[in-house]
Amino acid sequence: MANSGIQLLGFFLSLVGVIALIVGTILPQWKMSAYIGDNIITAVAMYQGLWMSCAFQSTGQLQCKIYDSILQLDNTLQATRALMIVGIIVSIAGLGVATMGMKCTTCGGNNKVRKSRTAMTGGIILLVGALCALVACSWFAHNLIRAFYNPYTPVNTKFEFGAAIFIAWGGSFLEVLGGAMLASSCPRSKKPVLKYPVMSGVSARSPSGSTKEYV
Repeated sequence: MANSGIQLLGFFLSLVGVIALIVGTILPQWKMSAYIGDNIITAVAMYQGLWMSCAFQSTGQLQCKIYDSILQLDNTLQATRALMIVGIIVSIAGLGVATMGMKCTTCGGNNKVRKSRTAMTGGIILLVGALCALVACSWFAHNLIRAFYNPYTPVNTKFEFGAAIFIAWGGSFLEVLGGAMLASSCPRSKKPVLKYPVMSGVSARSPSGSTKEYV
């Protein structure tokens, strides 16, 4: 059986990872304007996220605008949205399943083998959710890098990594660690111990104490 301390640590890491995924998905700083070229002094910094785009002025004012239509967005942004939402939903479901299988909880019955298998199932579900988020962040980053090094992209429209994508990446890795710890709760099969029945009325006698006479 897995140690309950490992289960608690895995659950805590997974919970922090899911919170980081939610925060990273909401924040608009998935990519920010890159300061390259001869003129690096700009009055407005542009940020773009999965749900809105923001402009931060040098005066300290921040103006954000939510995307009006989903159909006007590019395929990369739509796929990243979908994968992040699916990853968060699957991860929350994995946390619920893992809670029922942890040793420190009373829900799910008192069968230790069944609870360990439930915790293992929750860990596997968390790994699937973390994989969805990792694919979303990596795909978004790949397209961002490709557009940055594209010579046909204008200098004033090039973007680089923002803080939100690093938060989502960190949450994904934390969830992978937590899910792996919970998935290690698989119960080990014990070898059956053979027990010989004791027959009543038969006493063990040594060969020297035998009363049988030999001719």
